[in-house]
Amino acid sequence: MLSIADRLESVGFSNIRKIYEKANQLSAKGHNIYNLILGEPDFSTPRIITESGTSSIYKGETHYTSNYGLLELREAIAQKLQDENNINASASEILITTGATESVFASIIGILNPGDEALIPVPTWPHYEACCNLAGATPIAVPIDFNNGTFSLNPYEIEKRITQRTRLLVLNTPSNPTGMMLDNATMMEISKIAIKHNLIVISDEIYEKLIYDNAHHISIASLPGMYERTITINGFSKAYAMTGWRVGYLHAPENLLNGLVRLHQYNVTCLPAFTQRAATTAILEAQADVELMRKEFNRRRDLIVSILNKSKFLDVKSPKGAFYLFINIKATGKKSDQLVLDLLEKTGVAMVPGTAFGDAGEGYVRISYAAKDEVLINSANKIVSYLDAVLDNEGSKQGALQ
Repeated sequence: MLSIADRLESVGFSNIRKIYEKANQLSAKGHNIYNLILGEPDFSTPRIITESGTSSIYKGETHYTSNYGLLELREAIAQKLQDENNINASASEILITTGATESVFASIIGILNPGDEALIPVPTWPHYEACCNLAGATPIAVPIDFNNGTFSLNPYEIEKRITQRTRLLVLNTPSNPTGMMLDNATMMEISKIAIKHNLIVISDEIYEKLIYDNAHHISIASLPGMYERTITINGFSKAYAMTGWRVGYLHAPENLLNGLVRLHQYNVTCLPAFTQRAATTAILEAQADVELMRKEFNRRRDLIVSILNKSKFLDVKSPKGAFYLFINIKATGKKSDQLVLDLLEKTGVAMVPGTAFGDAGEGYVRISYAAKDEVLINSANKIVSYLDAVLDNEGSKQGALQ
């Protein structure tokens, strides 16, 4: 009997996509579904960007580019990293990838050897752990704390899990799913740990432009001693509403980049020239559009939080970044998977169980507020009404039996 490689047995299908498919099945049967699942802006790509891409096609820019990507785009990214992130980058240290997803894949596969260990703060996007497993390495979970209404990462929890096999630390700030942002003091402590133990750091900063409440994003590569050991990952999907364009990038010191580009070369070759041209325009000319979308996400966050907090069964905090709510549902007494399924079937509201982001996500659900007001308002009201009606009723029945 023919079979796939053993390494693929170490990864399953994303639980995010599983609930997405379940919602689609119900929708196909005529159910009204309120989709709060995917991390995708509901905005169209700004017109100035789409016009740049289509103009590039009409000009005949439909051929291969350098494996590294268009020089103009890499130069624009290097300047952006210098101006906004305080990273002394050059175009020769930039690789254009098929979304930030490929950047993560290439970095983890390109750095880890079988038997190595990688530290990953959890709950988090499942892609990191899957890539570690594919590399034959071991992902080591570092718990994120939830204290005083905010998510935080204690550097001590990182250091105490370091062994002789630890080679890599993965950071995601702002974070998916928690919206957590790492402050300067935490970043400084983490950088000292990375230097002390000679770790490579992958810093996924895809949500860096979607931050609120005067929060300040810090790139760990900008801190003393971190430039030479950090792979900074970013892209255009979230901030520029360019998910379907599939343009991302990574910055790394040349000794690391020279290896990663080989993995990219044999896997992807290069991105289409016209998508890269559109991305160049995005960096140089679309910042006003980004700010408009950021303000809208900020308003939507406040809107849905204000409704959800009416339920005594939910503990909802406003995140500093990204466009997700990671909601504490422990007061419901329900497992995350079961509550999500109940809400989907009974109310049509589709969200993601916290366990989709690892075992540490039990007791939480994730909502994306990258949706129109009507969807957010109806969804939030349905969630509150269902929980208050059903759980209060269950509590009354339980009390009557005692």
